[in-house]
Amino acid sequence: MPTVLVCSWGAGTFARGIEETLTFGRKLAAALHGELGLLVLGAVPQGAAELAGRYGAATLDTVSDPKLAAGAPDALVEALAQACRARAPRTLLFPQTFDARLVAPRLAARLDAAIVMNGIDAGVEDGGLRVTASAYGGDTHAVYEMTGEGLTIVAVSTMALRAEPAASPTTPTVGELPVDLSAVAERIRIVEAARTEGPRLEDAGIIVAGGRGLGAREHFALIEQLAEVLGGMAGASRPLVDEGWVDASRQVGLTGRITRPALYVAVGISGASQHMAGCAAAKTIVAINKDGDAAIFRHARYGIVGDCHEIVPELIRAARERRAGGP
Repeated sequence: MPTVLVCSWGAGTFARGIEETLTFGRKLAAALHGELGLLVLGAVPQGAAELAGRYGAATLDTVSDPKLAAGAPDALVEALAQACRARAPRTLLFPQTFDARLVAPRLAARLDAAIVMNGIDAGVEDGGLRVTASAYGGDTHAVYEMTGEGLTIVAVSTMALRAEPAASPTTPTVGELPVDLSAVAERIRIVEAARTEGPRLEDAGIIVAGGRGLGAREHFALIEQLAEVLGGMAGASRPLVDEGWVDASRQVGLTGRITRPALYVAVGISGASQHMAGCAAAKTIVAINKDGDAAIFRHARYGIVGDCHEIVPELIRAARERRAGGP
């Protein structure tokens, strides 16, 4: 039986961050002197056994039922509850996706289990499980000590982690877990699902984001132009979304999109912890702000103190000249 069980579901695809969560789980399983397992609900993605073995999982359990196809929360919670009773893991891990934020707390209540969200590390001390979580938008860490031998559920904040395959891949034992979802009826019905088209902000390699320092709605065009010439996507801080300047799908931050680009250009953004939670994992942050004491400069590798309305047009001009083969 797996000591640490990593869970994923989707329409034939793995949840975003599954490899980082498996890495997290393998290290925790070693600390607990137990085994790592992978649990997949619904359609099984191609190469699932290979992925499980690459990250050191000893088992791959699958759960299939027509009610799981739509990823509805009531069916997922009941299926997970039955799977946990069958496998009795010490710890259940989820990549912290939007869906996991909905399912994990409900599952913890159903099983009377401990739960930690925003997990970034876990280990064993004096025989007890200790989970470290990001708190206050990443400004600080909280450490939770679990007492007893009951189940602990951890939603893993994967943007702060790195996927590391096992030194010695395994050949997991594959099996189907039977569940009975005949009595499950979804209590919430989706009348009309939100639709987004085109590339996702979370997948962008370059992001140019604008904040309140732009001053007026029409100035967001500078952000879009710079993003276009750099081959990236335009993002925004929450105030711009709240004021209706841009769609919510462009919001970067704790209550928006969690991104991990190679380059993040923050224009007129103060650098509040809630916003930094969505971009702190960027490889390089460039900040442009007229306030030299703005918090964003503590996070930036490169900073420009000045008026963004003067600086950004110059950056656009320089980028266009470079693309055209200029000096």
